[in-house]
Amino acid sequence: MPVLTLSKAINTGLRRSLEDDPKVVVMGQDVGGLGGVFRVTDGLQKDFGADRVIDTPLAEASIVGTAIGLALRGYRPVCEIQFDGFVYPAFSQIVSQLAKIRARSGGKLAVPVVIRIPVGGGIGAVEHHSESNEAYFAHTAGLRVVCCSNPHDGHWMLRRALTAADPVIFYEPKRRYWTKDEVAEGPEHVLPLDRARILRPGTDLTLLTYGGMVQTCLQAAETAAAEGHDLEVIDLRSLSPLDLATIAESVDRTGRCVVAHEAPTFGGLGAEIGTSVTESCFYHLEAPVLRVGGFNTPYPPAKYEDQYLPDLDRVLDAVDRSLAW
Repeated sequence: MPVLTLSKAINTGLRRSLEDDPKVVVMGQDVGGLGGVFRVTDGLQKDFGADRVIDTPLAEASIVGTAIGLALRGYRPVCEIQFDGFVYPAFSQIVSQLAKIRARSGGKLAVPVVIRIPVGGGIGAVEHHSESNEAYFAHTAGLRVVCCSNPHDGHWMLRRALTAADPVIFYEPKRRYWTKDEVAEGPEHVLPLDRARILRPGTDLTLLTYGGMVQTCLQAAETAAAEGHDLEVIDLRSLSPLDLATIAESVDRTGRCVVAHEAPTFGGLGAEIGTSVTESCFYHLEAPVLRVGGFNTPYPPAKYEDQYLPDLDRVLDAVDRSLAW
């Protein structure tokens, strides 16, 4: 199995999809000649041409609106939003049009658009470059929302997204773009797009997370193990729909649950997960479901992001509070 960075794994996923389906097109600001601000689309325009890897103006509403039109004509557009905070100009197109067309047409029309969004902090960027806005889209019926955390999933989840009938918001944790790992060459070890993955089995507590926080939570589990606590770490992968079957089976066994994400906790995905776990696992819970997340403030200047982002200590604090209940 080849060892790739997350950015390269996504690049190869796009390349294979472009090769396999002539209706796949990539579009976004600087995706062609520059190869994307993170070089995720590097080399694709050279190999597939400017009519399939399309440099667009800096106009997110137009990018998504054009993609919707292309999808209605049978294409499979992949839109790149350069940074998470840049998606808001396209918000109306996504939630009012893209998410609604299939239901509005009674299932007669499909709009299989994939919107790639580099998400989260950890790179010392300025305002509007480090946000975690997944809750907006997970709340929107008609969208699939997924988040990869490693090269294998970056490659294969994107390829799966490009065969889905529904529009997909595809989050990529930008601080993990340079993480290296093996990527399976065949689909035999590939989970369905809506399935969570148990990364580390455990018996004492279930730690649910996704995206950029996965590595932090795995480190927390290793630290807890040195103190005699056995944590189960689950990478959710799919944020809408949630794989509640895998989540509930785990929490029923461990009796405790902590949810960790970069986004602010108020109104965040952790609140929905915590409620779902409580409804499904109430009689097995030994402690309340606890959340770890960013603070309920606008994302701070880069020099303060280490204090803002949930770190190992904040995850372990929640674990300790749950175990002590």
